[in-house]
Amino acid sequence: MANSGSGDSVVDRVVRVIEAFPAGVTELQLSELAARAALPLATAHRLVRQLAGHGLLELGSGGSVRLGLRLWELVNRNSPTLALRQAAMPFMEDIQQVLNQNVNLAVLDGWEALFVERLSRRGSVANRAQIAGRMPVHVSSAGLALMANQPPAVQAEYLRRFKDPAGKLRAQDVRTLLHETAAHGYAQLAGVVDPDTWGIAVPVRDARNRTVAALGVVVPLHEMRLQALVPALQTAARGIGRQLHDSPGAVSPRSV
Repeated sequence: MANSGSGDSVVDRVVRVIEAFPAGVTELQLSELAARAALPLATAHRLVRQLAGHGLLELGSGGSVRLGLRLWELVNRNSPTLALRQAAMPFMEDIQQVLNQNVNLAVLDGWEALFVERLSRRGSVANRAQIAGRMPVHVSSAGLALMANQPPAVQAEYLRRFKDPAGKLRAQDVRTLLHETAAHGYAQLAGVVDPDTWGIAVPVRDARNRTVAALGVVVPLHEMRLQALVPALQTAARGIGRQLHDSPGAVSPRSV
């Protein structure tokens, strides 16, 4: 595919246009979209019109650009997480009913936990895990539960590259957290994202005993009850795993 003068391909520029929309934002002015995608205004305008012709974007009045329904349709039609979400939802609803807490489901993507589903309890603590949102492995219980159950080579590479932007943790600290998580069978983090919350997560395994997801809850510190939370989560995770065994489209671990 032909490259631009800067060396990036048309596909590169299309991806930058779509990625330019921040989380929770579905509409941008064309000029802002071009700036966020690091593209000349004329190039952004041409790509936007072409994408709009396929329904992936929509052109509004006054130079506004919106994400198109066709994009949502294509993403959700054959998403590799669709089977996982369908298998997990009944168990997540049960967890929320029994424990009356925020519940989330995440997969590992690179060195981050990517949240694919969540259920929030009205009036509870803030649930920072957003659907299609990401968190670094070391700041989320789901991330630790996922990484602690990866092959040793994957963990070693993660730790080799590890850097904490906040400067609070060293690779050795994270190594200890991963070791404790693997030994206990669950991950726990208190007051990392929010000072008044505690996150607990357990791995979800497929028929080949590979960790494909993490099921977690976010609770207020004063409601922390490991003896109730962990067994309930582990029972639900085993149920999700059994459902995945019977699903031909089940998600498989992504290569890190």
